[in-house]
This record gives sequence, C-alpha cells and structure tokens, in this order.
Amino acid sequence: MAQYNPPLRDMQFLMHEVFNVPGELQALPAHKDIDADTINAVLEEGGKFASQVIFPLNQSGDEEGCTLNKQTHEVTPPKGFKEAYQQYVEGGWPALSCDPAYGGQGLPHVVNQCFYEMLNSANQAWTMYPGLSHGAYEALHAHGTDEQKKTYLPKLTSGEWTGTMCLTEPHCGTDLGLLRTKAEPQADGTYRITGQKIFISAGEHNMAPNIVHLVLARLPDAPAGSKGISLFVVPKFLVNADGSLGARNGIFCAGLEEKMGIHGNATAQLVLENAVGTLVGQPNKGLAAMFVMMNAARLGVGNQGLGLTEVAYQNAVAYAKDRIQMRALSGPKAADKPADPIIVHPDVRKMLLTARAYAEGGRALGMWTALQLDKELATDDDDVRKECADHVALITPIVKAFLTDNAWISTSHCMQVYGGHGFIKEWGMEQYVRDARINMIYEGTNTIQSLDLLGRKVLGDNGAKLKKFGKIVQAFVEEEGTNEAMQEFVNPLADLGEKLVKLTTEIGMKAFGNQDEVGAAAVDYLRVAGHLVMGYFWARMAKVALEKQGSGDPFYTAKLATARFYFAKLFPETASLIRTARAGLKPLMEMDEALF
Repeated sequence: MAQYNPPLRDMQFLMHEVFNVPGELQALPAHKDIDADTINAVLEEGGKFASQVIFPLNQSGDEEGCTLNKQTHEVTPPKGFKEAYQQYVEGGWPALSCDPAYGGQGLPHVVNQCFYEMLNSANQAWTMYPGLSHGAYEALHAHGTDEQKKTYLPKLTSGEWTGTMCLTEPHCGTDLGLLRTKAEPQADGTYRITGQKIFISAGEHNMAPNIVHLVLARLPDAPAGSKGISLFVVPKFLVNADGSLGARNGIFCAGLEEKMGIHGNATAQLVLENAVGTLVGQPNKGLAAMFVMMNAARLGVGNQGLGLTEVAYQNAVAYAKDRIQMRALSGPKAADKPADPIIVHPDVRKMLLTARAYAEGGRALGMWTALQLDKELATDDDDVRKECADHVALITPIVKAFLTDNAWISTSHCMQVYGGHGFIKEWGMEQYVRDARINMIYEGTNTIQSLDLLGRKVLGDNGAKLKKFGKIVQAFVEEEGTNEAMQEFVNPLADLGEKLVKLTTEIGMKAFGNQDEVGAAAVDYLRVAGHLVMGYFWARMAKVALEKQGSGDPFYTAKLATARFYFAKLFPETASLIRTARAGLKPLMEMDEALF
C-alpha cells in the first residue's frame, strides 16, 4: 500500500536555482562538459530504477529477511534482490561517480548523492549492498597499491564485485583500539588474518560472485591502542594473477543478526581463520585509510536518513488527505463527507510539515556537502581545495547525526499520522521507523559524531573550520540585510550564529578545566550547529522562492510556506538546546554510581 515518487522537482530546484551546480562544476576541468540536461536525464532514469525496480521489493524484503545456510555459510537475500542488483549493474549505475581510469563514468558526487537518496527512499536494505562498495572503492582508490587498484577497482566500479568494511568486534565497537584480530606476515608478502567481526552490513550474500572485505587487524609487533591498527583487503574468493576467481578464502559468515530493522540486508558475524589478505597503506596506519571509507559511509548514512524521511512524508501526506476523522475545530471543511480529512487538523499538519522541512532542508545540506566534495577532489586551486576539505570535515558529522536524528523524529511523526494503522505492517509505515532507528547507531553513533564535531572539528583547531562556514552565513545575512522580505529568515539566523560562537567559547573554557565538559555538551551542541547550517540553506531556498512566487508555480508557494514553518516551529528548539548545553557536566555526574 506504500508509494514513492522521486522528488525530481525539488532536486532540480536545488541543483539549478539555489546552488547552480552545473556552473560550479563546469569550472572544474574534470567536469567541464557537465550540463543541466545531463544531470536531469541521469536523475530521471535513476528515479525510475528506484521507484520501479527496488521499491516494490522493500516490504517483501523486510518480511522475508535473509537466510543463512549454516553448512555452507552462504547467505540468500530476499527474493528479487539479486535480480534487481543485476539490473543495477547492467544499467551502469555502480560506475556513476567512479574514476574513468577504472571504468567509471566520472560524473560528480553530487549526482550520485541524489541517486542514492532515491535508492534509500525506495529500499534502504537493498541499497546497502552496493552502497558499501562505494566506501571500499574510495579507500582503495586513495590508499591501495597499484596492484590492489588493478585487481579490485575495475570490479568494484562495474559492480561485478561488492565491498564491505570490517571494523567492529564482539568486545569493541567504537573503541577500535581494543580490537584483537591478528595479521601474521607471510614470506610471499601476504598476511594470514584471524579473528572475528560482527555487525558487518552486506557481509555475505550471493548477489555478486566476490565480496571485497576491508578488514582492520593488528600486526604481531603493533603498538597498543589505535596506533597499532593496520588495514587489509581480504576477498571472499582469492583472485588469480589473470583476474579470475580462485580458492575460497578463510572468511565466512557464522551468523546473521536478528535486527529491529533493515531485515533485507545481511548483517553478518564474520569469522576469519588464516584468511589471506594484503596490506592497504602503511603498517599501523590503517585508521587513516579506513577513515576514507568511514567518512564516505557517514555521509551515506545521513543520506539514508534523508531517504527515509522523504518516503515516510510522502506516504503520511497521502494518508492524511484520504483518512477522515472528526471535524475541524473551526467548523466542517468537507461538508459533503461525514468527517473531515485529518490533514485539516493543526497537529497533523505540524507532524507532516516537520517531516517535509527536515526532508527538504536535509536534501539541501547533503547536496551542498557533496558539491564541496566534488570541488575538493577536482579543483586545481590549493586554496579552494583546502577550504572545501574543511567544509566537508566540519559538516560530515552534522550530515550523519542531524539528518538521522531528524529521520527518527520524522518517521515517528509520520507513523503517528496513521494512528493505529501506523503500527500495522501492511501499511508499510512502521518499517520506516524501524529502519530509521538503526541509522543513528552505526558508522559511529550520533554521540560519537557530536564528540567529533565539538572536540575535533571545532575546539581541535580553535574554531577555524567553524569560522570559515560562519563567514559564508555572515556574508549572506549582510547581503540580505536591507531586504525587508528576508528579515524573518536572516534575523534568527544571525542571532543563532552569535549565540553559537558564545556557546563554543564557553564550552572551550570549561573544557580546559575538565575535558568531560565536552562530552556533557556535545549532543546538544551538534543539534544547535545542525540548525544553524540547515537554517542557512532554508534561508537561501526562501530567497529563491520569494523571487519566484509571482510565477504562479505552486512549488514556490509551498517552499516558502515550509521555510516559514521551519523557522517558526523547528528552529526555536535551539534556545532550549543552548540552555541544556550550558548546564554542563555537574547534573550528569554528581550522583554517585552506587545510587543508579
């Protein structure tokens, strides 16, 4: 009963009217031939694949789940998943933004970002199979040897093989310094790797003939902690010199996690027994290489939250327009019916508009971040590269945490719109809530993202990255300072910018006395920063909508109304967040542990 329509109009609005993506990209040698028609055509076809091929498998895949054969250790995904993946490969979709040197199409990341948003809306569980391959591709592209690149990148680019990232172990999640998986060097230059990994998304399946696992492990003489971690590429099947597949490697699935959500994706417990691997990057420097994959994954998980927010909103709106219950307090709105459609009720509208505002604001935030990544990777100007890299570093934890927190809020609201029917499987809404909840946990919990933002990205460089983004906001506020129609958007933005600077300074001073003050404030701080960033993009969207509202296109009327809702009803939560962040460490730590 669920439905999904790719939000192409909104993507085009951002691409061409807000961010001028084709113009920005044409200034880069690698993308000088890109144009609006190409981008639109790619996304239109991508939307068809998402809505027509994998969306129909979403609910059935959730109900069926994955099946593990404990004798062969092989995993079978839900019906239709493998066939859909073959269509994905045949359509050339895995190669969209990959390097042409390895068979890629070389299209910008911002296009791939939009395509993956649609895939995530349509079927997050399915999308995680090819999605993790992008991270493996990025890590090997940045840190792999020439031989590793030659062996693996063409296959990952084409989608013939998939990839995973293997970090977590039963006794260590975020604290990778505790990992125990061992790597013993061999005379032929390979390593024999033994250990156990858990929570490995897409860790085992039959959708592709080989899986390229990127595995963190310790060398025999490795120093303790995170400074003693190395990265290895460990294929499911060994690869012969001619590129053909050889013997089965010593890495296999010992179990599948029975999860709350994303049932269609195989979250595997992997056991390595003398598995053959090759070193990626330098010994004991594995985290530097893995962070390439982890950062790509964090942006990807934020995009998953965005995708679920959008599809939940679409379905809740359709239900709210159709379901009749009670009369509006101000009098009947559908006099020809025994009751009014629930969309007339103020709180239903609040829930719907919350999801809409977070979807459209999150789309703008994700698209801008992907554009900065494209500029960082393709520019010839070192200063531009550094500035874009700083923007991406600052915004990445916000994309991951703010967008997935918002997805949890939004999908919960959308389920509430359905009333009791929201909790019933056949309507499809409760799946979005379950799937959205896990996105707040993996690729670094949202608390870890908050610590990364405040501790590393802000206080770690004395606010240099934050100031760079702040200058963008300030320039926009000053530019619109005399525009009366924009005051309802730029005034609260300017006010929050000043308050965030003061809050940052205050937390920094407290942290000199006790570093735990950062942990006490970080989660609230990230949400404040998230609203500053999203508020900036909503103000930019409002500016365009104001300029176009006389066109007669209802799109701009709706955009302006949503912007006003965001600033009136969602943005003000920053006041309470600032207050709770300032409350500091004492209320959290003064109770003795024995009293818990």
